[in-house]
Amino acid sequence: MTHPAPSRRHAIAEDLRNQISTGHLKPGERLPSEAQLATRYEVSTPTLRNALALLQSEGLVEKIHGSGNFIRHPLRRFTYVGGGNTPAVQPAPDGALSVTVSTTNLRAQGHLAALLKVTPSSPLTEFLHLRHEGKTPHSLARVYIPRDLAPAADAAASLSSPRPSLAEVQEKVSARLPTPEEATALRISQSLAVLAITRVVTDINGRVVEAALLVLPGDRADALFTARHTPEEGNSNE
Repeated sequence: MTHPAPSRRHAIAEDLRNQISTGHLKPGERLPSEAQLATRYEVSTPTLRNALALLQSEGLVEKIHGSGNFIRHPLRRFTYVGGGNTPAVQPAPDGALSVTVSTTNLRAQGHLAALLKVTPSSPLTEFLHLRHEGKTPHSLARVYIPRDLAPAADAAASLSSPRPSLAEVQEKVSARLPTPEEATALRISQSLAVLAITRVVTDINGRVVEAALLVLPGDRADALFTARHTPEEGNSNE
């Protein structure tokens, strides 16, 4: 039985993949320009870009806008730990994490108003968290808090400090493709699926005190949720 010849984009991707696996192309190394690679492989630039997109989706190559395509350092997996009052991202061992936080005041509109159960134009504070491992971005979170509840002194506390008197934490996880903005921020291909987590925190009075939209690249992220059940009264084995 004969097998069809691989397409040019798959053949190019396989050649570059072999060069990466054998160490001929090393982590952090910049690839020749797309025009140079297209000439080398005698293909059109769109075909060459399709080949690079395959490697980007596998986490072997990353495209940094304005700089070019680079061989990725081996990816470390990390785990989002949900199901509690305070979410946590646990990196692989020896993974040093840093975070940058920017703050924006805005008005609730559309899905944000519905998510936080507030009237349109209600004042909110957005905390944009971008976490890095070394120079590689690995997770993105947008946290929205009613303005009167937003921490003024420490913006980083919005995603790390437990809030008192919480009644409910809902977390919805879905897999989808990243938006162009998310792909640029995380330096991933738009064809790589991400884990999108919507987290809504409600206090004992039924007020939504925080809504967080988290985006985790699917090539290095896992999500772990643990449910603990307490035996009901009168249901013991005595």
